[in-house]
Amino acid sequence: MGQTIIEKIISNHTDHKVKEGEIALVNVDGTMATDTTAPLAIQAFKKMGGEKVWDPSRVSLVIDHASPAPNQLIANLHTIMREFANEQNIKLYDVGQGICHQLMVENKHVRPGDLFLGADSHTCTYGAVGAFSTGVGSTDLAGVWLTGKTWVKVPSTIQIRLNGTFNPGVSAKDLVLYLVGKLGIEGATYEAIEYTGDAIYDLSLSSRMTLANMSIEMGAKAGLVDTKGLSLKEDFQHIEPDKDVNYSNVLEIDVAEIEKQISIPHSPDKVKAISEVNEVAIQQAFIGSCTNGRLEDLHAAAKVLKGKKVHDNVRFIIAPASKKVLDQAVEDGTFQILTKAGANFITSGCGPCVGTHLGVPGKGETVISSSNRNFPGRMGNRESSIYLSSPDVVAASALRGKITIPSYSKGVKN
Repeated sequence: MGQTIIEKIISNHTDHKVKEGEIALVNVDGTMATDTTAPLAIQAFKKMGGEKVWDPSRVSLVIDHASPAPNQLIANLHTIMREFANEQNIKLYDVGQGICHQLMVENKHVRPGDLFLGADSHTCTYGAVGAFSTGVGSTDLAGVWLTGKTWVKVPSTIQIRLNGTFNPGVSAKDLVLYLVGKLGIEGATYEAIEYTGDAIYDLSLSSRMTLANMSIEMGAKAGLVDTKGLSLKEDFQHIEPDKDVNYSNVLEIDVAEIEKQISIPHSPDKVKAISEVNEVAIQQAFIGSCTNGRLEDLHAAAKVLKGKKVHDNVRFIIAPASKKVLDQAVEDGTFQILTKAGANFITSGCGPCVGTHLGVPGKGETVISSSNRNFPGRMGNRESSIYLSSPDVVAASALRGKITIPSYSKGVKN
């Protein structure tokens, strides 16, 4: 029996050929921790007797979840990270540099074929470049910092074959919401998802990151996007599954059947066509997060809002995924279009997504967001309601004050 892509990558990081279900001791290519997990990892590392991390070039720390610090307790945690980074000579991305997952890809800390671990559940995002990447706990990460190795249970793989042509206006966010609704939040628990098919070969890196990012919302250990068609500045090896692979499940989907999607409160897998929920009033709109805060997402919003004004009853917040994304938006005029329309840009980072500060909604308020989770309290208030959709829908909804499909979209069935 042949190997899946995930099995091949893991095999390349251990001393033998592995199969699903096996527990393997693997060498790790890179690690990352954020301000929500790094302080605990640092504490655990020191309790283990750690003095020097195994390879400083393979460790990154990112201050993004509560950035800038909203209070002195979190400010003290940030100080712990800065001091550890200086002591260990490792890379620290400080306030305003961006979201961890954007930075790991943007700055090439992770490459195709890598085995990468991050102390954050959306580390699966790096499957967009063909890496096996997954989230781990702070203590597990501390062990990797000490040794450069960890134990991995080899996951089985679900293959999702995506064929056909997207309807105008239908994006990778609509696709992944559709898949989350189809599989459910536990539909791929401790499995890998392998996305392939001619519908994804022309997808940009940003769109591939959106697709891989929300694999965790299906319970997946990892999400791997076929690297066929992926454009990177450096050459890389395209890893393909063997022809005689035994997948746990194979889904065939014609993307032409997918229309604009939305996740309704209070779970990411409560997905409907937007045509079924039009006209729901909103008080806040948010574009950002590790799912959809990149330049192409800001372009999608600007296309909707150019020359127009956000509704008076809507607070429209944008958190660019990185400082580089913000700079690019300023340079190409996107920033000006959005601010003139009434958008408010905040520090590049996670922003309102995690509910720490910077855009916590009020009691009874409704939010339309481009992020990945809408569980009760996700944005900081259990008594608010969060809808998830694509950046163009967020912008169109901010414009009208109601959940709205962009006028240029043809991705709705008649």
